[in-house]
Amino acid sequence: MLFYSKVGKLALRERLLDKIAWRGDESVLDVGCGRGLLAVGAAKRVSSGTVTGVDVWNRHAVSDNRAGSVLENAAIEGVRDRVAVKEGDARKLPFADGTFDAVVSNFVLHELKSRADRQQMMCEVARVLKPGGRVALVDFIFTDECAEDLRKFGVDTQRKRDGFLSFWVSAILNLGAVRTYHVVGRKG
Repeated sequence: MLFYSKVGKLALRERLLDKIAWRGDESVLDVGCGRGLLAVGAAKRVSSGTVTGVDVWNRHAVSDNRAGSVLENAAIEGVRDRVAVKEGDARKLPFADGTFDAVVSNFVLHELKSRADRQQMMCEVARVLKPGGRVALVDFIFTDECAEDLRKFGVDTQRKRDGFLSFWVSAILNLGAVRTYHVVGRKG
């Protein structure tokens, strides 16, 4: 677990963010940002852009999962000036249509309890993306239906298993129970 916390999740983040061709001026949304892992990583790639992290933040979580943690982590990484946070539900994002150049998400799909909730999240992701905008997300279940739903909502999408090495690291750490998948796409 310590290895994953210090090395694995950062490597997973970088592999996911590498799926987007960055210009550096994008407006990015991290859906279900938690403590800001993807938000901070994206902010490092958008030197003249902005990243907004949105979450429902469970105030009673042991992980100190709160909006302030995102901003503290961004400050530690030197990107605080490019990161903002907003409370909001992945199924009803508090942003106008076509607001973001990119939407990213890390292990949120499996947290949504029903197929309808996951489909609504994908509808919202597609809605807030600008035409030509990119999406990149990762999870270990429901990624096949996620890709299908994004296509229904106008995002040309591919789903691929995460890299070979990460599969074996994940298999060892999780007793073979987990395979992660990237879903990446571009809105038409």
